[in-house]
Amino acid sequence: MTLLVGAVRPSPAGDGLWRPASGCGPECLPPPAAPDVSATRRVGRLLGVLGMLLAGVGLAALLPVLPAADRRAALRGWARGTLRALGVRLVVRGRPPRRRALLVANHVSWLDVLAVLAVSPARMLAKREVRGWPLVGALAAAAGTVFVDRSRPRALPATVARVADALRAGQPVAVFPEGTTWCGVAAGCRPGGGFRPAMFEAAVVTGAPVVPLTVAYRYAGDPSTLPAFLGAETLWASVRRVLAARDLTVAVTVSAALHPADGADRRLLARTAESSIHRLPPSPTALHPSSSPGLALAA
Repeated sequence: MTLLVGAVRPSPAGDGLWRPASGCGPECLPPPAAPDVSATRRVGRLLGVLGMLLAGVGLAALLPVLPAADRRAALRGWARGTLRALGVRLVVRGRPPRRRALLVANHVSWLDVLAVLAVSPARMLAKREVRGWPLVGALAAAAGTVFVDRSRPRALPATVARVADALRAGQPVAVFPEGTTWCGVAAGCRPGGGFRPAMFEAAVVTGAPVVPLTVAYRYAGDPSTLPAFLGAETLWASVRRVLAARDLTVAVTVSAALHPADGADRRLLARTAESSIHRLPPSPTALHPSSSPGLALAA
């Protein structure tokens, strides 16, 4: 399952497939430190972000009537402007898709959504609760977000069908198939079970390419967990940490597209996309695609 923003709290036993949890704890975050930037600079950044959120309200009213190309350009510009307001530098490696695709990315922070939209504007998959968030919910709805009710597992097939309908209509859709945020650095902290395969079925039934996106953060030039949003931490605490940081960079690497054949195995497709992002060793099935009927992946 995929979330637009936010960490998933530990779930009751037996609920892991629907609400996965990472192995991250408070120790995964950097220790408290003095702000890198002055209080004046932090306030300026915060005012800039609030301004971008208010601009997003106006954008939400315009998006439904804009042509598709203009809508994507507006979303890209808004996301890039919001990252700049936060003091986050964006680096893009690879060529984003220009047509419909299922974009799949690892999930570290609420910043991931801005990073994906800044690189390749798409309809996002989000938990239903986001729809009610002030300002953000209105913009998400106007941008065509597909909302999912995590309290109703039986609604998952209908959500997959909505994603498939968007792909058939030529619209890109972005998901975070890890299902929850994690620190992004310690391999042992990754959510168990790997990429959830459900949404990959939408690519299989529509023949849409799957494009893996790797999102990585660097602070002062080194890999860092500073932007991560974990566990019981509040969103405001995470935002404050980002506002106080100097030289924070988010890099989005666009990997080669995967093209599923008709009737391909969505689990193998999910595993292959996950391997593109996390450089996992290939499974025996992936090494011998002929053993999985209907699967033909090509970069």
